[in-house]
Amino acid sequence: MADLASLVQRLEVAVGRLENVSGSGGSGGDSAGGAASVFVEAFDVIVSGPVAEYLSLSQKIGGDVQKHADMMKLAFNSQRQLLVIASSSQKPSDAVLTTLLQPVSKAIQQVQAFREQNRTSPLFNHLSAVSESVPALGWVAMAPKPCPYVKEMQDAAMFYTNRVLKDFKEKDKMHLDWVKAYVSIWTELQNYVKQHHTTGLAWSKSGPIASASAAAPKAPAGGCPPPPPGPPPPPMDLSASSGGAGGGGDDNRNALFAAINKGSNITSALKHVSDDQKTHKNPTLRSTAPIRTGPKPFASPTPRPAASAAVTPKLPPVFELDGKKWKVENQEDAQSLVIENTELKQVVYAYKCNKSCLQVKNKINSIIIDNCKKMGLVFDDVVGIVEIINCRDIKIQVMGKVPTISINKTDGCHVYLSKDSLSCEIVSAKSSEMNVLVPDKDGEFTEFPVPEQFKTVWDGKKLVTTSTEIAG
Repeated sequence: MADLASLVQRLEVAVGRLENVSGSGGSGGDSAGGAASVFVEAFDVIVSGPVAEYLSLSQKIGGDVQKHADMMKLAFNSQRQLLVIASSSQKPSDAVLTTLLQPVSKAIQQVQAFREQNRTSPLFNHLSAVSESVPALGWVAMAPKPCPYVKEMQDAAMFYTNRVLKDFKEKDKMHLDWVKAYVSIWTELQNYVKQHHTTGLAWSKSGPIASASAAAPKAPAGGCPPPPPGPPPPPMDLSASSGGAGGGGDDNRNALFAAINKGSNITSALKHVSDDQKTHKNPTLRSTAPIRTGPKPFASPTPRPAASAAVTPKLPPVFELDGKKWKVENQEDAQSLVIENTELKQVVYAYKCNKSCLQVKNKINSIIIDNCKKMGLVFDDVVGIVEIINCRDIKIQVMGKVPTISINKTDGCHVYLSKDSLSCEIVSAKSSEMNVLVPDKDGEFTEFPVPEQFKTVWDGKKLVTTSTEIAG
């Protein structure tokens, strides 16, 4: 089945090339257009190579990974269509370019939305790796340095691809091949962009200027031609303006200019207003007639109440053992969450908990705290890793031993180490307000901040990065 899927993918690429050749009018195009189509063929090599292998392995894995791969296939097809337009058209205005980029943008949003809708998927790390890196397809709008942008998006997926490698290293080699194929997509795309689009999406120097209609999906080959345009509107009848109605207009204009030419006598026809008709001289008029005032001074507009957005339904709390995973989800103000009778192969996954406290007793493999706020975690021993991801205001207390604590995309994290866990490695990325509290011989804790600011210098051979402290 995998070979069949790969074959179908290559056939689709070949058909796309034939359609492109037939759409350009055969050999009638100029040499510039032929040269520009080279980067479309180079893109097809990526689609028929690592992309096809990624789609084939995703189909073998099945489930959410296969559905995600189908969305990625549409994203690459949308990008190829944009490249075809660029190879035969000149660069349009920014407004038209935004319209041409919409299919790629919508495909990227669809891939990312699927991941958010399936956070409880057993293959969530696969979905996250794809979701974090798919914005790399937005290189077409990243002038003048699109290649470093692709590299940055590839690095964003490394955290999750490493977790896939770790989880399936001794279980299923297919997932390892899946990671290899997926990562190679972005590696090849970097080389492609560097070679053909060094400073941004390359457009043809000849041919028509690209239009917004070019982004519309093409009709299938052999279909009926579009209907001819309608007849032009009837010519405007200018005879009336020079006829009877026009005579009245000329008279009115002449009367207006004659009045203007009166000079100081132009006010002679104005009506005199006596003192008893003036509101500022006749107090009785002030109570009976509204007084016109000048413009009010500027004042900030009164804020309108925002339209009530669709209320997200509150999910029920979850506290259960599912296979080898302890699920602790959607807990609110739960201060007595305790997991006992754990086994060495079990893991704990806490998601979207708020103002809660979780205690894990005995030894366990690993603990993950994801998207939680104002949460406390107390545990005895962890043989693997404790991960804190996308959290705010987290407090962790180690009672026994833990080899590694990973803090990613978190604002506010306090880690209380025990005497047996002083050799623990703390790895942080994109996080702030991190503090490690170390006990002394009397059991009193001393707080040490984790550096957030770094200085990088070139020593002649390599980059050297050291932490810095802000004075004052």
